[in-house]
Amino acid sequence: MTPIRPAREGDLAEIREIYADAVIHGTASYELEPPDCAEMKQRFETLTNTGYPWLVAADDGGAVLGYAYAGPFRARPAYRFMVEDSIYIAPAAKGRGIGRALLDRLIAESTALEFRQMVAVIGDGERNRASIRLHEAAGFSHAGTIEGSGFKHGRWLDTVFMQIAMNGGRDRPPEPGSIPDRMYGR
Repeated sequence: MTPIRPAREGDLAEIREIYADAVIHGTASYELEPPDCAEMKQRFETLTNTGYPWLVAADDGGAVLGYAYAGPFRARPAYRFMVEDSIYIAPAAKGRGIGRALLDRLIAESTALEFRQMVAVIGDGERNRASIRLHEAAGFSHAGTIEGSGFKHGRWLDTVFMQIAMNGGRDRPPEPGSIPDRMYGR
């Protein structure tokens, strides 16, 4: 089993390298140019300083094999009980169960933080079957598709939405003073 731990600032160069490969060669991310190190640091600090989980899977030598984080789905306060997951695996580490281990831990940490829904926004849903299967295996259900929502590498891409309920989902009201409320200053 690959160890999973909270990401640290010292991991950001490897995280950026993994993400840059996904941006340049893949269609899961709709970014067209990889962010530089300063931008990755800002993204990391924005989420972790607010209390959102950011995890890495590392090998025995400490090299980052993949990472996952949860962040706000949308900026409007009514969405505060919902998080969006992001998972990226180094090319040489794909197919080893690292994505599933990261997603399971991310769901557990987001549940502990009292979030109610996690959404996966899967780029290039037509061809990104591995991500769809990963989320299905973790209990996510399909929530819709936006056809032709992105254009990258000379073709139109569909976006697939999937979601999983946590902490009772929409079946009960949020706890007063919950962590998502406090994160939004409520």
